[in-house]
Amino acid sequence: MVSNCLSLGGLHFNLHPHYHNRHSISYLLSQTKAKLYQHVSTVSSHNTSSGSKFDSQHKSRKLYELGNHNLSSNRRVGNLCSTRSGDIRSRFSAMTGSEFNDLEYDESQFDPSLTNDELKPTTPSQRTFSWLDMSSLWIGLVVGVPTYYLAGSLVDLGMAWWQGIATVVTANLILLVTLVLTAQPGTMYGIAFPVLARSSFGIHGAHIPTLLRALVGCGWYGIETWIGGEAIFLLLPSHIKNSALSHTLPWLGTSPLEFSCFMVFWLAQLCIVWRGMDGIRNLEKYSAPILITLTSCLLVWSYIKAGGFGHMLSLSSKLTSAQFWTLFFPSLTANISFWATLSLNISDFSRFAKSQTDQIIGQAGLPVFMGLFTFVGVAVTSSTSIIFGRVISNPIELLNQIGGLATTILAILGISLATLTTNIAANVVGPANALVNLNPKFFTFGRGAFLTAVIAIVCQPWRLLKSSESFVYTWLIGYSALIGPLGGILLTDYYLIKKMKLNIGDLYSLSPSGDYYYTKGYNVAAIVALVTGIIPVVPGFLHKIGALSKVSNGFVVVYDNALFFSFIIAGFVYWIIMSRLRKKQSSLPSSSQPLL
Repeated sequence: MVSNCLSLGGLHFNLHPHYHNRHSISYLLSQTKAKLYQHVSTVSSHNTSSGSKFDSQHKSRKLYELGNHNLSSNRRVGNLCSTRSGDIRSRFSAMTGSEFNDLEYDESQFDPSLTNDELKPTTPSQRTFSWLDMSSLWIGLVVGVPTYYLAGSLVDLGMAWWQGIATVVTANLILLVTLVLTAQPGTMYGIAFPVLARSSFGIHGAHIPTLLRALVGCGWYGIETWIGGEAIFLLLPSHIKNSALSHTLPWLGTSPLEFSCFMVFWLAQLCIVWRGMDGIRNLEKYSAPILITLTSCLLVWSYIKAGGFGHMLSLSSKLTSAQFWTLFFPSLTANISFWATLSLNISDFSRFAKSQTDQIIGQAGLPVFMGLFTFVGVAVTSSTSIIFGRVISNPIELLNQIGGLATTILAILGISLATLTTNIAANVVGPANALVNLNPKFFTFGRGAFLTAVIAIVCQPWRLLKSSESFVYTWLIGYSALIGPLGGILLTDYYLIKKMKLNIGDLYSLSPSGDYYYTKGYNVAAIVALVTGIIPVVPGFLHKIGALSKVSNGFVVVYDNALFFSFIIAGFVYWIIMSRLRKKQSSLPSSSQPLL
């Protein structure tokens, strides 16, 4: 690559046809600009004649080095001595701070088929998420019906109450590491997950991870929406629930009344999503204190009614030491998988953070929030056996059992907010951005969210939950075999291969000579690593769903820990392939073409 770094007496100036470097001398640049481009034209002509392929846009961006630096060859991987226009030099301080003014790129050079307002890097004025906003986001995500069950389900499997909560907290401490690491490029460069994926999978190959992420998001969106609609239905007056409208229609698979409640909740979510990220941020921010208050009220009520938490505290483990560890690791994997999809596309949110400090501190509360809310779930559920004479693990059913007008109103408000805050943030943003990335000219964030919501209806979540619930959740756990390798590849590429250095201009370029064009827009190394990470999990998954009657115990262990195995295998394979290609490429003559 012909360097665009001008060196004068040891001082380096980044030159760009549309921006002045803040460390440059304006007069010097203005006087030398014509000569620089004249030299570039000469160099470009020479390179073209010697066999290098450059388009006209790429030629115009070639600059040169003076002084002790010689013209360098185009080394797409591992070029540590120079930067191209639009390239951002990563600093260690960027992990704890934010230097938005260092981002220099020309949006007019972005290919229109790869960008729109939703995919462009966020500007400083758009960085509005403080640490409090990020914390509120996670509180809204954590407080929900599925999270309520987590530790309680482990207690049902034989763990002591504290073992169940400790398992949940441990899983989220591990998850926090990947969340912060994946969020860093979003805050540093202001780019969404689909754009970040282009750096590792290629300009076109990025559709693979984004659409896989969208697939599970659409499924979860439908399930969460059905849960919200079910809350409205269960808390309706008895005479309405017992009317003719509550009779199931065979062709629909549910009753008109239940479907109407589902659609009411569906529309309520869509109204919020249509307002974009600002609407989501405001929902999460103002819902957080309400959800904390309502959760605290439920905990206090159960404490008073049950005469304390003595029953819960008396619950000891029913497992031997060997049985506990056999249960612990699959449970750990399942709990990490709970937020694994969101950890993959957390840059969709962190790109709006004011600084790295805000995104790190804001997310640091996740293990605490998860531990506290799962404690509420275990405490309240165990108390119901004393209060009602039977265990009621479903919070919606519990609130219906309590009864009373005030309880009903608060229950509808609380469960609706809890489901809205979880569903919109976790299951709308990712699929919507994936669709925007698929066709930026047609899709906006609003259109992508609308199509996500429509697909959720087509999935008919009421049929999934009623007829094949075990398969759905087996599939969702098995989906970690896809999320794991995707995360392993993205993090390995960004931290070990790219060294936290991304070329913003080339992330939005279809030029064959761009850093992320690879082979016709696809990075074969990433695809090979993805498949390699998935294959070892397949036998265990097929055995789990009954497709294979017997498999080796090793495959069962791999499946039980699918997220860990697939993450490590895919990341390692990707690192090996890219490192070898980088080493081989660096040994080629300057006129040779890149391998990928």
